[in-house]
Amino acid sequence: MTPPPRRSTKLQLYAPWIDEDEVEAAAAALRSGWLGMGARVAELEERFASLIGCEHAVALNSCTAALNLTLVAGGVHAGATVITTPYTFTASAEAAMRTGADVKFVDIDAATLNIRPEAVEAALTPDTKAIVPVHIAGHPCDMAGMRDVADRHGALLLDDAAHALMARTGGARVGSVGGATAFSFYPTKHMTTIEGGMVTTNDAALAEGVKGIRYHAMSRDTWARQETRKPWAYDVVAQGHKCNMTDVAAAVGLAQLDKLPGQMPIRERIAMRYSEAFADLPEVETPAVPSSGSHAWHLYILRLNAEALDIDRDDFILALNDLNISAIVHYIPLHLFTHYQRTCGVREGDFPNAESAYSRVVSLPLWPGMDEQDTEDVVDAVTWLVKKHARRRAS
Repeated sequence: MTPPPRRSTKLQLYAPWIDEDEVEAAAAALRSGWLGMGARVAELEERFASLIGCEHAVALNSCTAALNLTLVAGGVHAGATVITTPYTFTASAEAAMRTGADVKFVDIDAATLNIRPEAVEAALTPDTKAIVPVHIAGHPCDMAGMRDVADRHGALLLDDAAHALMARTGGARVGSVGGATAFSFYPTKHMTTIEGGMVTTNDAALAEGVKGIRYHAMSRDTWARQETRKPWAYDVVAQGHKCNMTDVAAAVGLAQLDKLPGQMPIRERIAMRYSEAFADLPEVETPAVPSSGSHAWHLYILRLNAEALDIDRDDFILALNDLNISAIVHYIPLHLFTHYQRTCGVREGDFPNAESAYSRVVSLPLWPGMDEQDTEDVVDAVTWLVKKHARRRAS
């Protein structure tokens, strides 16, 4: 079996869609003389809330800060418990632990890689103050079910939508249906502010709570004080944080917002081409598609059926890299890390679905700058590798 030709250039797993629009926007912000949190941050918040279809949006310097400050503003504190998934990036749990709360993991659904409302409900205790589902890869969680569980038990529902910008759950955009939602604007996400995040909510008090503590809990930030008679006068009203977004970052974000509608069909086209091409390969499993709503296709996570292949996951990824095609693993389950074993009392074997997924997943390149040849290079490489190493095909 002849291997596909090695690409002359490396196909990256992801590259941000940035051009002169972002360069000019950042330059204009720099030339304005106002670099900190100001009018551009306020504009980004307003436009983002309109995009999502929610009442309030609060800009911050990361999704981690968005998660952490929302939990703090929502009353999560030492002695409380926050339920989340072990199958996520460390920030989802780290943000909860920074409040002093205990983190309790529940296993994921084997098909969607998300946690299910039934599993969350079974894990609830009187100390549970928040539920943090994560929309893995952009596949929306069952937010109607999560909302029902959270409302009946008086817990804050804060979904981690770092992967799920533009996804829909039911008929609504992710970010408009929970108690609050945290988004990421890291360079690998649908839109970037280089570093940044956003909280969306329909709860005015919660939004004001996050705003109130993002900039040292000062009663008036620098932008608000600039045109007053005594710009040096302010009060510090609570324990604050330093998590605000800058106007330079927001300027980049505003330019990125304009690109979102154009990139979503590209993401879906690439994902559908992958799934179509791999559908007849029993040695792999393509990602589940939401039964209600729509996928954001932040990641395309292929799963290997290990028993049908004579190559393991790690060597499969290395073989793709040898063909100049980047691939990676999302994610190492949190309960396998030393820190969480030490602090949460978890160990290997506790969450079998998460561990099974981890042992088999391969994230393939998926970003709006890819052209059809890039996509076909991935299809050809994966198909060749699968057929070469398929046990049933051996002769």
